[in-house]
Amino acid sequence: MLYNAYELQRSMLAGASALANFSAGLLNNPANPFAYFGGGPILASALEVFAHAAAPRGKPEFGLDFTTIGGKRVDVREEIVLRKPFGQLKRFVRDGVEGGPKLLIVAPMSGHFATLLRGTVERMLPVADVYITDWRDARQVPLADGRFDLDDYVDYLVEFLETIGAEGDKRPHVLAVCQPSVPAYAAVALMNADKHPNTPRTLSLMGGPIDTREAPTAVNTLATERPHSWFSQNVIATVPATYPGAGRTVYPGFLQLAGFMTMNLGNHMNSHWEMFKHLVKGDGESAESTMRFYDEYRSVCDMTSEFYLQTIDVVFQSHALPKGEMMHRGRRVDPAAITDTALLAIEGEKDDISGLGQTRAALSIATKLPEKMKKYHMAPDVGHYGIFNGSKWRTRIAPVLEAWIAAHSD
Repeated sequence: MLYNAYELQRSMLAGASALANFSAGLLNNPANPFAYFGGGPILASALEVFAHAAAPRGKPEFGLDFTTIGGKRVDVREEIVLRKPFGQLKRFVRDGVEGGPKLLIVAPMSGHFATLLRGTVERMLPVADVYITDWRDARQVPLADGRFDLDDYVDYLVEFLETIGAEGDKRPHVLAVCQPSVPAYAAVALMNADKHPNTPRTLSLMGGPIDTREAPTAVNTLATERPHSWFSQNVIATVPATYPGAGRTVYPGFLQLAGFMTMNLGNHMNSHWEMFKHLVKGDGESAESTMRFYDEYRSVCDMTSEFYLQTIDVVFQSHALPKGEMMHRGRRVDPAAITDTALLAIEGEKDDISGLGQTRAALSIATKLPEKMKKYHMAPDVGHYGIFNGSKWRTRIAPVLEAWIAAHSD
């Protein structure tokens, strides 16, 4: 019923958004005298903000058509290297550019699409051959394609690394942003233990919940103050018949978005108020910047219920990885097995999703990795989103990652 009620509301808001957008256009029309005086500009701006907030959204595009290398423009095209039921391995091919370190960016499976890391990819394109995990919306995956849990996530990463390492340098670099830090760490530990030929040269973790006992945040508290059964009974829904994944049980993306919006409701309300003021003043450029952010932020996707519930248990309630108790298909994931992959942990001083120390724990539990192969970087005055996007990421954090990769490449 929850999902059906949401779909009904979404359909109603879509119509209201279209009407509001049309009305705003009329009020802003140069031929309309109300566009120049009275309450016309204010009403038009209010309608435009509502239309943007209520509009339905699908999967965004990366839209990275070029990059600049050595002062020259280089065309970029997307290539699907490997397709799997719940995700695909995407490569950003730089036309005419050969060589360079191979970098797999592991995008979160946490309610948003991989395009949330558009800025991350864009910044690394000039210096690396970039791949990304492009996860599918679970509601689009038919039941016939089976289930997907945390163990499958780890298996996907290993297979993606094998695919990347099949040509040229056999040992890629890995960057895991936020939620995938745990499965990426597990995959690297297992590959180290097996002396896998495609074991990553480096694993860089950014704002990841390796050990959520360190500086717990509101997100961590929510996951620990309720029993595991509460989540399965209250936040799991069934995909309705209108989608290819009809009948699949999921943690809906709209619930994840509602949680994040509620957690920082004051900031989001202020952002929309500023957007409204920019529109009233005719400052479309400033308003457009906010709109682009929310176009991405509100584009959400569903997670399979088994993946979500297993993550709640393993990462947030049991703390299995830092305790050395995490299991992968009956096999213990041993952090001490990491001996041949250099680790970089990056945290933001003002991260309200993964508190300070949660990502750094990745270094301390790798007890047999030489200290010279470990590095920690704390970015001052940076929040969770700013770790991997925006000017601070581009100018202060990316250079640290770039240098780390360069130092551990042939």
